[in-house]
Amino acid sequence: MKRPYVHGYHPRENVRLQDQASTLVQLLHHDTVYPAGSRVLEAGCGVAAQTVTLATNSPDALITSVDISEVSIAEARKRAADAGLANVQFQQADIFDLPFASEFFDHVFICFVLEHLSQPEESLIALKRVLKKNGTITVIEGDHGSAYFYPESDAAQRAIQCQVELQKRAGGNAMIGRSLSPLLRRAGFDAVHVSPRMVYVDSGKPELVDGFTKKTFTAMIEGVRDSALGAGLMERDLFDQGIRDLYRTAEDDGVFCYTFFKAVGKKVQT
Repeated sequence: MKRPYVHGYHPRENVRLQDQASTLVQLLHHDTVYPAGSRVLEAGCGVAAQTVTLATNSPDALITSVDISEVSIAEARKRAADAGLANVQFQQADIFDLPFASEFFDHVFICFVLEHLSQPEESLIALKRVLKKNGTITVIEGDHGSAYFYPESDAAQRAIQCQVELQKRAGGNAMIGRSLSPLLRRAGFDAVHVSPRMVYVDSGKPELVDGFTKKTFTAMIEGVRDSALGAGLMERDLFDQGIRDLYRTAEDDGVFCYTFFKAVGKKVQT
């Protein structure tokens, strides 16, 4: 099932994904470690932005990373080779039609993927099939409704809403983070635990000002400019003002906040 990717597959987006991954390593992944010898499925690996951290944190786990895009898989293989990873293999595959036997993996990891799917609950059910009994699933998603900042700006909020609307029209949900718990429970997972991971950025955290406020979040909103204007979602001058206002939050007296949600569930029933 081909899923539209609202941010596109161009090189600029690959760079943004890498910036996001490297900036958020400690916040999102410090507590994701898999035992030696365990089989781990990374579903929707993209260009391996998260794979490098996943494989590095669990060097003795056996990781299979899949994505529906041939182009992304080719880039992922290159990045993994450049990083010297020996415990990960890549395969083109559709989450909804996985080429693996039932109960094949000990753990499943999926990050920034459900937001792009029109049937996120069904995708979790498909992943549950290949997970062993008592195996775990880890899901990480953002929530654009959690973005707030200083100085406040109606134009910036409207520009963010353009991205939310475009993703909705593409069949996704840019605010899916808040619904991970009910999604996992409806998909049949037990012992579901969700932990919010808030990014707080001010001038005292220059690495986050550059890596997150500018290069991750604002770059993402700026990247949908042409699509938003083409769809008539916002006037050109007002959208551009919104982008300027987002960059304004990265100045010495600015503040930017955003929350990711990390959920872990267990497959108890086969």
